[in-house]
Amino acid sequence: MTSEDESRGSGGGGRRESAEERADRRWGDLLQELRVAQTGVQILFGFLLTVVFQQRFTTLDGTNRHIYIVTVLLGAATTGALVGPVSMHRLLTGRRLKPETVVLASRLTVLGLFLLLCTMASSLLLVLRIAMRDNGAAWLVGALVVWFALCWFALPLWARHRANRDDR
Repeated sequence: MTSEDESRGSGGGGRRESAEERADRRWGDLLQELRVAQTGVQILFGFLLTVVFQQRFTTLDGTNRHIYIVTVLLGAATTGALVGPVSMHRLLTGRRLKPETVVLASRLTVLGLFLLLCTMASSLLLVLRIAMRDNGAAWLVGALVVWFALCWFALPLWARHRANRDDR
């Protein structure tokens, strides 16, 4: 990479920014994304925590109780992964590790999105099993998992691949 490429941040045309400026911009972008994801996860997790206190919870069969427990655990793991970048930033601020922090926080966010997909699938499975008396619930959840995976992962990865191919 030439010094001109380094001043732009990454190779090819684009912004003229230092590695630190690029890290600051990427961190700001990541925080905006996390705000959206965290709000939804916190609301979902809050509702999941209240389910066990509802009268109807005692009528759930063993399978649905197990699905509920897995869903709550997935919701907690998702919350941890999506709040993790904030803690990471706070603990590493001032250590001159911004570029590394952004990379690690980005990876933790992707993990959080995958866990959110799992939490959504598990939540939907529980609700649809009860609402539909288990008739076809798994098939509907499978279709929605494919939809979420397409929207959240496949489409962005395809766009990234296409952009990389066009840059050659």
